[in-house]
Amino acid sequence: MRGAGATVPPASNRIERPEFRVAEGLTPYPDALAAMEARVAAIRAGEAGELVWCVEHPPTYTAGTSAGPGDLLDPRFPVFQAGRGGQWTYHGPGQRTAYVMLDLARRGRDVRAYVHALEEWVIRALWRFNVTAERREGRVGIWVADRARGTEDKIGAIGVRVTRWVTWHGIALNVDPDLSHFGGIVPCGLSQYGVTSLHRLGIPATMEEADAALMGAWEEVFG
Repeated sequence: MRGAGATVPPASNRIERPEFRVAEGLTPYPDALAAMEARVAAIRAGEAGELVWCVEHPPTYTAGTSAGPGDLLDPRFPVFQAGRGGQWTYHGPGQRTAYVMLDLARRGRDVRAYVHALEEWVIRALWRFNVTAERREGRVGIWVADRARGTEDKIGAIGVRVTRWVTWHGIALNVDPDLSHFGGIVPCGLSQYGVTSLHRLGIPATMEEADAALMGAWEEVFG
């Protein structure tokens, strides 16, 4: 029995779990941008629901709004302007990119809290593989420590854009990408740190297992 004065939000105000969709094969980056833009417009218009879209891209370098031209060291792969926040990022096979399209007008108009929640989502997904990942003040992304080498490496990237309170872009988690491909850029402008992956950490996770971890952690963070 509910206590006196307790209320339940009307059903129309409850936020349902977004659709989770996994793309087959490799999705060209321009196709992903076009699809996200169309879905964001439909969400704003009330014509579509929220979506978490999981993709893999062909080897690609993308530039955020703060990307400096000097941090593109070797444009060995196609280069695209992403329109998201942040600097240079690599996308490619073996990396799970999750594009998150949510309506913050319903979830709370707080972009900082949203970015924090994305970080927490990746951290909790990695817990499922017994990986302790953390934020670092002044550094964008998700980091893991290599105690033996005394270093920290980046395992997950965060880059967002919000258009009229609907989010797009999202996170990238390194499952088993070719880490040498990151050598063509200064990832997120941080030359003094490396990148790692679940496989580099000795965890032979599949993409399907990474997806299951992300889906399982969603409710813990976003409700």
